[in-house]
Amino acid sequence: MAFRLAPTAASEGFRLEAHDSVGSTNALALEHARAGDPGKLWVVSKKQESGRGRRGRAWATPEGNLAATLLVVPGGELRLAATLGFVAGLALADALDAVVPKGRIAVALDGASQGRNRFELKWPNDVLASGAKLAGILLESAMLEGSRFAVAIGIGVNVVAYPEDLPYPATSLSALGADCDAETLFLALSDAWSENARIWDDGRGLDAIRKRWLARAAGLGGEVAVRIDGNVVRGVFETIDEDCRFVIRDNEGSVLTIAAGDVHFGAVASARA
Repeated sequence: MAFRLAPTAASEGFRLEAHDSVGSTNALALEHARAGDPGKLWVVSKKQESGRGRRGRAWATPEGNLAATLLVVPGGELRLAATLGFVAGLALADALDAVVPKGRIAVALDGASQGRNRFELKWPNDVLASGAKLAGILLESAMLEGSRFAVAIGIGVNVVAYPEDLPYPATSLSALGADCDAETLFLALSDAWSENARIWDDGRGLDAIRKRWLARAAGLGGEVAVRIDGNVVRGVFETIDEDCRFVIRDNEGSVLTIAAGDVHFGAVASARA
């Protein structure tokens, strides 16, 4: 099966550029933006040679996994465009729900889960299954002429394989017993993106996105540790605020709002975040 767009996405003017292998789908999408591409372009591949995650970390995409980047050239503020990562998380979780039969993956019941969803969202940019990292999302931007900017929304999913030398649990759809390939998942993702982007509505529907995200949030109400520039803050994950920042109540009872950091749950939060 070849990569293809869902009919809803095609009817809304989205385009598709598919590759067998690329260096980085994000880098390629931003190259297109600098060359004048108007956006609404999906760049996808089943293999990525030099993918990257947050803070410059490497992101492995061996043959059969999914690397997908949506290029958008929004007209609003960069601050609002940054919340597209939450739209992407919801779209991917919805797509996974659509293509993975119920019963194949159990609801996680550990410290990183409220036991409500098979696929949960970990702030700010991960998708978990059975408490382990299944997918990551990376937003990168580039300034264009005329004070415009482009955003590359990168989505990497462990479909057939996952890295094992990580300081946190990871998994793949194959390891979880889900028989789904990258092409099928992308088809559902392109459809789910359209639905969630309509809710987001250029930022006007951010509150609705926030509420939907919280309904899938991993670790909500539980103990967390957040590593921020080498320092660790511990407390209870209370919510995300109107700008989708992480809100915790620390051990002294103070409410802290965090814009960026690495979040750890449960036993890891207590021991060695």
